[in-house]
Amino acid sequence: MEIRNLTRSYDGRRVVDDVSLSILPGQVTCLLGPSGCGKSTTLRIIAGVEMQDSGEIWVDGKLVCDTVFRVPPERRGIGLMFQDFALFPHLSVADNVGFGLKGSREQKRARAEELLRKVDLLRHIDAFPHELSGGEQQRVALARALAPEPAIMLMDEPFSGLDNRLRDGIRDETLRLLKDENTAVLLVTHEPEEAMRMADEIALMRRGRIVQQGAPYNVYTRPADRAAVSFFSDVNVLKARVDGALAETAFGQFLAPGIADHTEVDIVFRPQHVRIDFDRGGSGPLPTPSDGVAARGVVERARFLGQESLVEFRMDFDGGVLKATVPGVFLPKAGKAMWLTVRRDRCFVFPAQAG
Repeated sequence: MEIRNLTRSYDGRRVVDDVSLSILPGQVTCLLGPSGCGKSTTLRIIAGVEMQDSGEIWVDGKLVCDTVFRVPPERRGIGLMFQDFALFPHLSVADNVGFGLKGSREQKRARAEELLRKVDLLRHIDAFPHELSGGEQQRVALARALAPEPAIMLMDEPFSGLDNRLRDGIRDETLRLLKDENTAVLLVTHEPEEAMRMADEIALMRRGRIVQQGAPYNVYTRPADRAAVSFFSDVNVLKARVDGALAETAFGQFLAPGIADHTEVDIVFRPQHVRIDFDRGGSGPLPTPSDGVAARGVVERARFLGQESLVEFRMDFDGGVLKATVPGVFLPKAGKAMWLTVRRDRCFVFPAQAG
């Protein structure tokens, strides 16, 4: 599927702004962004339940929709999965899966059995939706969406209603089945963890536009701007000014290539890339090329979060708070002085944001 330059406006406000995407068979692309950024509207346009103001949609090299020509939604070969599953309460699981299929009742039953076996629900084939758990209903909805063998699957926050204990397993099972069917998938989500877990490619969306697109590793480790870093995790930000392609801070100098002298910059880094060292009679570790200069801070609060500990420091150099995470249990007492360094290869330098 190829989406070219889609736009859509409401009351003069552009909610989808020049969006372009390509998705190959067997590929999972996540349209990721905060609520209200336009990702669900983009999905509805692709599905054919809403019209774009401009742009085109192509499937297998054939035009499906522009502002003049439009293939009806039911003829696009596109499957849909929504947050609420939308199962028919008066139909059995078999009839839900077979709904909309062509052929005899026996043929529909056979296709339902095939898919329900794959999602481990064959034993519930004659049950009704209200007799199933939320996770089981989600798997029935997936089987129903796959029953017509769509080339493309559109999924709008399909796992958000599930219990956290079930979500990871059902996501993995769904991904396996979609890969087995060689389906091109466009998944809409506002959860970075879900996108990182499921996607072959992430399209990060903000205010109607795709601001960055690529493999999850690249989007995470080579963010386009400060907001892209902070969307995936907590961040620390240092303020500095560039002079001779260097930004001077209490942690030492940071490279700022390509940024003009005298430009105010934000140096952004994640809490897991802060190294903590103990105070040695009022001094910290010696400077190194990889970690720079150590800066002193005092523990304000430490919390154990399960797999890691979060420690917040009040820094001597500016009185600001800096966060660090440590694997396992590390709970220094409030008021304890410690020294912090920042990994240079995990820092991002961007022109400062207004305000």
